[in-house]
Amino acid sequence: MVSDCSGGGSGVMENLASSRFVAACVFAGLVVGASVLALHLGGYAPSGGMPGFGKRKKRRPIRVYMDGCFDMMHYGHCNALRQARALGDELVVGVVSDDEITANKGPPVTPLHERMIMVGAVKWVDEVISDAPYAITEEFMRKLFDEYDIDYIIHGDDPCLLPDGTDAYALAKKAGRYKQIKRTEGVSSTDIVGRMLLCVRERSSGDSHNHSSLQRQFSHGHSQKVEVGGSGSGTRVSNFLPTSRRIVQFSNGKGPGPDARIVYIDGAFDLFHAGHVEILRLARALGDFLLVGIHTDQTVSATRGAHRPIMNLHERSLSVLACRYVDEVIIGAPWEVSKDMITTFDISLVVHGTIAENKDFLKEESNPYAVPMAMGIYQQLESPLDITTSTIIKRIVSNHEAYQKRNEKKEASERKYYEEKKFVSGD
Repeated sequence: MVSDCSGGGSGVMENLASSRFVAACVFAGLVVGASVLALHLGGYAPSGGMPGFGKRKKRRPIRVYMDGCFDMMHYGHCNALRQARALGDELVVGVVSDDEITANKGPPVTPLHERMIMVGAVKWVDEVISDAPYAITEEFMRKLFDEYDIDYIIHGDDPCLLPDGTDAYALAKKAGRYKQIKRTEGVSSTDIVGRMLLCVRERSSGDSHNHSSLQRQFSHGHSQKVEVGGSGSGTRVSNFLPTSRRIVQFSNGKGPGPDARIVYIDGAFDLFHAGHVEILRLARALGDFLLVGIHTDQTVSATRGAHRPIMNLHERSLSVLACRYVDEVIIGAPWEVSKDMITTFDISLVVHGTIAENKDFLKEESNPYAVPMAMGIYQQLESPLDITTSTIIKRIVSNHEAYQKRNEKKEASERKYYEEKKFVSGD
């Protein structure tokens, strides 16, 4: 009995061992198969213990590419870059060389090194490529795909044509790697250059009535066209229609922390340029939160002249908000920095650059920084670049004929775009 029982028990044990071995093999096979499948699909990767049942494998980021001249960079450029960034995880931006711009459009107002500073400072940009070609060639497209791991090439809904009339993005479209965004209404580099050319003509006419009328058009965003130079070509004044949603899109949406060192800098920030970017970079490095005051159109006119600002208050505010060094702006900041303002915003330091349109404010009876100076919280910063808004305007004036020809050519294509444009979803 015992013998029979022990013999039967041995058989049962052997069967159990065999079953467990088979089950283990099956389980191991399933695990290995699942792991291989997961690795193939990019879903799961081994993590420490049981293979195939750990952390989810991080997918490769979607990288998108957008190029442009970014001459006279404005909030329309910034909004295009914001939209492009939303189509991927990382945005690589190509900045077209000076020679390529001259060959395809006419001389640029701002040289490449300044345009590189401007594009690199936009908070939605992850990487910048210098000297990008104006047209996407087969060779450059392969370089984008192979060396820069670009998934999609982005451009606005407005056509970009080469001098021979062909589409600059035809190859990207043919490759199925092209995506389109909506053009920002109401502004273009051509438009801004046109505003400055108009200012030059009006200023030379000496008509004070025209001066004030022109300023009202800038300040209030009137969209009327103004005949210039007798050529019959219209220069478009501001078409910008500000919305609360656009301000929110550009805003960081975050306030300073409880113990943050808040730095304040103010100004017109008209024709936002590389000089502005560099002084904002220095100011931000002095604290934890950079608050920027944007003066009203009326204040700018009173201090800079009837033809200023070129860009109205909301246009200037968006350009500053798009800068990665800026945390928040005061839209319509007062000329004088008061004690109440310092208390309200908990400002720790007020700064001002050495390069500015108005360098004599310290000598004036109504010094706008008298209060922070008296409180010992004022600091003057050495401006890295000797550029002002007047510098940009002088570049236009010095090469007036070349820019006039460039604008006449571009205005014709822009008029055609506006006449034929249809609603495009997106923002």
